Amino acid sequence: MNSRVALIAIMVEKGASVEGVNNLLHEYGENIIGRMGVPYRAKNVNIISIAIDAPQDVINTLAGQIGRLEGVSAKTVYASV
Repeated sequence: MNSRVALIAIMVEKGASVEGVNNLLHEYGENIIGRMGVPYRAKNVNIISIAIDAPQDVINTLAGQIGRLEGVSAKTVYASV
């Protein structure tokens, strides 16, 4: 299956959901190229970006699972390569 390169932007607005996000990212770790997390304490939100190289269905599954966590939203942008 062809792999795609994508960026998943994650906003965590409920601190109790951070563990769930981290568990999912660990589960998909073999596909993750890199990760950057920024705790924005002034607004009580954690901003995470994930660079990933995987088949599109894997990327969609991960983003969907993350987005179903309470207080978490995720959006995906795909590279054209």
